[in-house]
Amino acid sequence: MIGSLRGTVEVVDTTQAVIEVGSVGYEVRMPSADLSRLHTGQETHVWTYLNVSQDAITLYGFLDSSSKKMFLQLIKVSGVGPKVALSLLSTLSPNDLAKAVADNDAAALAKAPGIGKKGAQKIILELKSSIKLEDLGESDARPQQVADAGAMQVVEGLMSLGWHQQDAQYAVQAACESNGIALPLSQEDVPQVLRLALTSLDRGR
Repeated sequence: MIGSLRGTVEVVDTTQAVIEVGSVGYEVRMPSADLSRLHTGQETHVWTYLNVSQDAITLYGFLDSSSKKMFLQLIKVSGVGPKVALSLLSTLSPNDLAKAVADNDAAALAKAPGIGKKGAQKIILELKSSIKLEDLGESDARPQQVADAGAMQVVEGLMSLGWHQQDAQYAVQAACESNGIALPLSQEDVPQVLRLALTSLDRGR
C-alpha cells in the first residue's frame, strides 16, 4: 500500500497531479482545492490511498491528513465510491463536511457533483456517529484565519484583487511552505509572498 509520496510536482491539471519520486511519476487524483495549491517544480508531500478495482488501479492524494481521514470515512458509506468522496472533498473542506454531517445539512453535501439529496441524507445517517471535528486533527484543518499581520496584509491584498478569503489564505500558507518562508511574515517578505500566492492562484483558475 502506498501511504504517502514526497517528491516533485511534474504536471498539474484539473483532476490530478503527477508527482515524481525517485525518477518514477505517480498520477495522483486530488481534490480541486489541493490541486490549486500545487505548481510544476514544487516539492510536496501527499497523503495517498491506493484504490484497486476490476477496471483500474487509482492513486488518490491529499495535502492534509485530515482530508485523507475524511476520504476513508466517506468510502465506508455504502454507495459512496472514491470518485464521489473526492467530489465531496472538492466541494467542502473536511471540517465543513464534518460540520454539515453534525448539523444534518444535506443541502450542503448535495452541492457536490454526483450527490443528490437522498445520497446526502444517507451519508449523514451513516456517518453521524463516527465523524467528529476533533478527530480530524486541528493541525491539519484547513486554515480559517491567518494569525500574523504580515500574512493578513497579503490576504487582504489578494482579496482586493477579487479572490475569496479562504482561497487567499490557502495560497499564502502554500507559498510560505513551498518556499521556506517563515511565519509570522516580516514586512520584507510581504511583496514576495504576495507575488508567489498570486501566481499560484492564477495557475489554479
